[in-house]
Formats: sequence, C-alpha cells, structure tokens
Amino acid sequence: MDHYSYSPEFEKTTYRKVTLRIIPFLILCFIIAYVDRVNVGFAKLGMQKDLGMSDAVYGMGAGIFFIGYFFFEVPSNIALQRFGARKWIAPIMIIWGFISSCTMFTMNAIYFYIIRFILGLFEAGFFPGVILYLTFWYSSRHRAKMVAAFMTAIALSGVIGGPISGWILSNISGLYGLKGWQWLFLLEGIPSIIVGLLVYYVLDDNPSKAKWLTTDERNLLVQRLAEDEEIKKVQGHSHHTLKDVFKSLTVWSFCLVYFGIVMGVYGIGFWLPQIIQDSISKNVWQIGLISVVPWACGVISMVWNGHHSDVTGERRWHIALAAIIGSCAFAASGIPGISGPAAIIALSFATAGVMSALSSFWALPTSILSGTAAAAGIAWINSIGNLAGYVSPYIVGTIRDTTHTMWYALLVLAAFCLMSALIVIFMPQKKNQIDNL
Repeated sequence: MDHYSYSPEFEKTTYRKVTLRIIPFLILCFIIAYVDRVNVGFAKLGMQKDLGMSDAVYGMGAGIFFIGYFFFEVPSNIALQRFGARKWIAPIMIIWGFISSCTMFTMNAIYFYIIRFILGLFEAGFFPGVILYLTFWYSSRHRAKMVAAFMTAIALSGVIGGPISGWILSNISGLYGLKGWQWLFLLEGIPSIIVGLLVYYVLDDNPSKAKWLTTDERNLLVQRLAEDEEIKKVQGHSHHTLKDVFKSLTVWSFCLVYFGIVMGVYGIGFWLPQIIQDSISKNVWQIGLISVVPWACGVISMVWNGHHSDVTGERRWHIALAAIIGSCAFAASGIPGISGPAAIIALSFATAGVMSALSSFWALPTSILSGTAAAAGIAWINSIGNLAGYVSPYIVGTIRDTTHTMWYALLVLAAFCLMSALIVIFMPQKKNQIDNL
C-alpha cells in the first residue's frame, strides 16, 4: 500500500469530523439499549410486590438476559462483519425494542425469565458489534478515548433513565388500568424501534463507503488502519483466525478481567434503586433523582481516564487502579450502620472506579486481535465477561434473601473488582508489546 503524508491539522480535523458524525449517534443507541436492559431495576420497586417475586427470582430474571446474550454474541459479531453495521444493527434494535415493551405483560416468574432471555438474544449483537465497528474507523492511538466516549452511554443511561423511570412510576401508574412498571417497559421500549429505523440512514459500514468524507479523508483513515495492522505483524501479534481466539491465554485473561469489572457495573445497574430505597427514600421520583449522582460521577471519570490512557499510551494501571478504587468503595458502601448519604458517596466512587476501568479495557484486546479473530475475540471476551450480568444480580438477590442485608453482597462485588485489578497487574508483559500490556 502507498503511504502518503498528511499534516497533523488535517488528521485532527478528519478524526473530529468522523467523531461528530458517528459517536453521538452510537451513544444515543447505547443509552436506549442500556435503559432497556436495566430498567428492570426500577420496575422491581413495583413489579416485585405486585407479582410476589423474591429477590432471588428478580435477580434470576434480571440476569438471565445474559444467558441469551452469551450464546449469540460471537455469531452476531461475525454476521456484522459480513453484512455491515447498517444491515445488522438496525433490525436487531427494532426487534429488541418490541421485546422490551412486551415485558409489560409479565404475570409470573416463568414469563419474566423467558422475555428477558429473548431480549438478551437480540441485544447480543449490539455492544460487541459497535466495539468492532469502531476498529473500522479509528486507529489504536485514538481507540481508548473513542470507546470511553461510547461507553459513557452506560453512565448517561443512569443519569437520564433514572429520573425518567422514577417519573413514570410515580405519575402515570394506574392510567388505562396499567401499573407504573408496565408503563415503564412500554414507553422505554419504543425509542429503540424509532432509533433502529434511523441506523440504516446514519451509519456507514466503513470509511471507504462514507460519501460525507472527501477522498483524502477516506485515504487517511484507511492508511492509518493499515499501518496498525503492519505494526501488529511486526510486533508479533498473530491472532488472526477464529481458532487463535480460543487457544490464546491472553484472550482468556481478558475474559476474567472483564468479568470482574462487569460484576461491579451490573451490581450498580440492577440494585442501585433498591439500595437508595432501603437507605434514603421510599419516593420513587426521589430515588430516580438520587440515582443520577453515582452515574454522573461515572461519566466524568471514565471520559477522563480514557483520554489520559490515550495521551500516555498506558493501559495496565489505568484499568487496575480504577478497579481497586471500585473495590474499596464497594466494601465501604456496605459497612453496617453507614448513613444513606455516606453510602451514596461510596457508591459514587465505586461507579467511577468500575466505569473508568471499563473505559480503558477495550483498548487492550483490540490492539492485538485482527481479522476474523477481532470479530470473534471481542464478542467472546464480551460474552464471557457479561455472564457476570447473570451472576451479579443472582448472587446479590440470593444473599439479600438469606441475610436481609446488602453488606455481604457488596463485599462480593468488591472481591471481583479486586480480582480484575490483580490479573491486570500480574499479567505477563512481553517486550515491545502494543499499549504496554
């Protein structure tokens, strides 16, 4: 491939143009997806009593989403690579929006389990698909910051979704004979259908198909990506096939690291409303407002951590220190006798820690995986890691049913975050390996 010289200003302007085009829209898509995934945490405040569910039943239903997610992530990501982002992401968003709304018809535990499992099947192709999609546009030196920007959607979904969910539960319960939690599922599923229709018109599969870029801008992006591939080959990264993914100890280590971080993320996502109700307020509108605080801290910290990781080129300690902070904060938040405000402050640090670790994590596997291995590897790491989305709410629910306290459950979340930090710290370092892994 011929290499051309581009001025730093032209390169900066080109990447800014790409970012303004695709990142805000992807963030919007992920906010909607994540709200559909975790709004069950707010619905629980009314649904659990109406349907007579125990905490363990709720935890099982909340988490079984990730069993369906697990089985379909790898094939979904390979399909995205084959068919393109527009033709794959658009239909799955429309379908999962419809399924999410159908959760309003939940009458018993079995229906709850089935609808959550099916929702997981269709959402499975979105997140790993976007992580892969970003590698079609951004070179490794930009990737952590862009992934961090995209993943602010997780925290923003809490900032936006919390007050909206609280308002729905407190203001329109009983309208047309529907409970507040039924309205919540119905209304929060509709945006996925609308935005899914827009995906086909907004996203281009890669730079070469983007008519809104000039020829020089397209060539710059393609050249930078080609240079990344050359660097991987020179530095000995040969993970190019599907088989390479499953025999790589490094990939399996990434799976464990991600699992521990995600345990913390979904511990907050599925249980924060309950913690606030137990410790501060029974008013669902106030619960929605208070839930903004930890998630807002998560937005700020993860953007800063991802940007700083890109600027310094360091990944290992940006992940490990953030996970350690999250671990300590989880443990502190559940200390017996701690006041409600102090618990929220601790949970804010916990949210900031796990979200910061998440923001820099994906720069590691995308720096060593190429071709089919990139599509399958990203999906496999996300599949194994997101099994924590099943384990986390189920363990927390079971512990709450058994001990009638969050203390021991929060200690479990702290232990998993610490596990992730230690694996990253002691993961073998290879000479000249990309991104200081």
